[in-house]
Amino acid sequence: MLPVVGVPKTVQRQMRPYRDLFRRSEGFEYVSRSVTGLLVSPNKTLQGIHATQVWEGNKPGYRTMHEAVFEAGWDAEELLPRHRKLIAPEHRNRGREVISLDWTLLHHERGPHIYGVTKSYDYVERRMAHFQTTVTAVIANRQVIDGIEAQIQVPNVCKEEEAYLKATGQASYEQMEQARTRLLELLHHMEHKLAYKKRTKIVVAMVQQLEEEGNFPQADYAFANGVLTVELTQLIESKGKHWVSEIESSRLILWHDAWR
Repeated sequence: MLPVVGVPKTVQRQMRPYRDLFRRSEGFEYVSRSVTGLLVSPNKTLQGIHATQVWEGNKPGYRTMHEAVFEAGWDAEELLPRHRKLIAPEHRNRGREVISLDWTLLHHERGPHIYGVTKSYDYVERRMAHFQTTVTAVIANRQVIDGIEAQIQVPNVCKEEEAYLKATGQASYEQMEQARTRLLELLHHMEHKLAYKKRTKIVVAMVQQLEEEGNFPQADYAFANGVLTVELTQLIESKGKHWVSEIESSRLILWHDAWR
């Protein structure tokens, strides 16, 4: 492919409303170039995107772009709320709209240390794998579809930590440093326990935030039974909206003279 010598005007126009979320102009340019690479580069890894870039003067290193995208001080928490506010006008007066809530497994076989990655059983592929559990929300009508939320579920490591704490516990600690180390272990375990949320709870919090923002007042909800709970349906109905989902059935029915 041709080298990327700058940020296309289309990307510049779409990125401009997010400029104030970035502290430094250089960091904003690096992120804009990364977005461009995701759109046009055949190799969409950070290394592949960096390899296609051409700069005036000295080319920033791979590490510089990595810091701008993943580590620089920009307001990541405000990104999706800003995105929802910006796209809301495009979804008005276009007929019935539906917000789809779902969750999926994102595989990272080469990145076991990436945030949120855990090794567990993938019931879809029927094998052990490294993956993130990601909860998503998408809004769509007959003309437009947009992603409006995505959250990575923090892995539940409480059982392993509790087993470790039980195996290493002592009746007393004679040395202050031992007691301090043990206290830190207990505090970290409590922090992890409080941070973990089931995906059903994540979805409820997601819907609560979407409704509080009020950007999509006419959109109803659809979701799979993997996130179906009474709490979720009551929340949606309390906002005067409709919902549709799958309901599991454990009973066979007689269909064309055969029990299925």
